[in-house]
Amino acid sequence: MHPQAPPTDGDLDDAVAAFVKLQPRLFGIAYRMLGSAAEAEDIVQEVWLRWQKTDRSVVLSPAAFLSSTTTRLSINVAQSARVRRETYIGPWLPEPIDTSNDPVVGAERAEALELALLLVLERLNPTERAAYILREAFDYAYPEIAEILNLTTVNVRKIVSRARRHVASEQRENVDPDEHRELLDAFVAAARRGDVASLEALLTPDTVSLSDGDGIRGAARIPVLGRSRVANLSTAVPRFWSTVDARDVEANGRGGVLLYRSGRPSTFLTVAATRRGIHQVMWVFNPSKIAAFFESRSRWAVAPTG
Repeated sequence: MHPQAPPTDGDLDDAVAAFVKLQPRLFGIAYRMLGSAAEAEDIVQEVWLRWQKTDRSVVLSPAAFLSSTTTRLSINVAQSARVRRETYIGPWLPEPIDTSNDPVVGAERAEALELALLLVLERLNPTERAAYILREAFDYAYPEIAEILNLTTVNVRKIVSRARRHVASEQRENVDPDEHRELLDAFVAAARRGDVASLEALLTPDTVSLSDGDGIRGAARIPVLGRSRVANLSTAVPRFWSTVDARDVEANGRGGVLLYRSGRPSTFLTVAATRRGIHQVMWVFNPSKIAAFFESRSRWAVAPTG
C-alpha cells in the first residue's frame, strides 16, 4: 500500500464516488463470506478507511482494488469466525438481511444469498467459499479471482469446480418465490391452529428444524429431525402462537416472517422447500440477529465515514 499525499477536494470526491458506487457489491461479497451483516458492515468500513489511505493515483482499477481488499479481509475474518462459533450454543444460522430494496445485494445474480445455501457454504473453507462466491454470484473471470486470491488460474478453476460439486451434493432445487411464500404461509397458519396433520403434509420425511438462539430460553439446542418431530415441535407450545403477531418480510431474496410479541420483534422464521415440500425450517431467536435484520434496511442511507 502506498502512502498518499494530502488529497484535494476533487480527489476525495472521486474516491467517495468510486467507493459508493461499489459499496453494495463490497457488502454483498463480505456478507456471503461471513453470513453476518454486522461483520460485513465492519469489513466495508475497514475497506473505506484503507481506500482513503491508499495512493489512488497508482490504482489502475478501483473496482479490482476494493473487491480484492474486501475479499481478503473477509477470508481473514471467516477463519477466526470458525473458532468463535465453536462456543456458540445450539445451531448457528446466518443473520437474515432485508432484500426488499436490493434483491441480489450488489451481485450480478442472487446466487449464494439464501440462508440455506449460506449454511452449505459455511462447510467450505474460506478460500473455496470466496472463489465460489466471486464466480457464481458476481461473475468474476477466473484470472480476476486468481489475482484476488493469489492463486493460479488453473487452481481457481479446480477450486470453483470442487465447490460447485459440494454445493450441488447438498443444495436442493428450490421452488420459485411465489410457491415458497405459499408454503411458508401455510406452515404458519397450520402451526397457529395447532394442526399437526396439516403441518406433516407440508414437510418432507427428512425435514430438519434449526433454532438459532445462542442459549436463549425456548430455542432448541440441537437440530430436530423428521416430519413428525418438526410438526410437533412447531405446535408444542400453544401459547407461543397465541401471543405473537406475524408479519411478512423479504429476507435473502425469499419470503420470511417476523413474529412480534408485545409489539417487539422476537423471532424470524423462514423455510427451504422443493416441490416435494418443506425440508428445512429455520428459526432465529437471537436478538442481535433480529436487530441486524432491521439495520440492514437502512444499509445505504448514509455515506461512508471516517
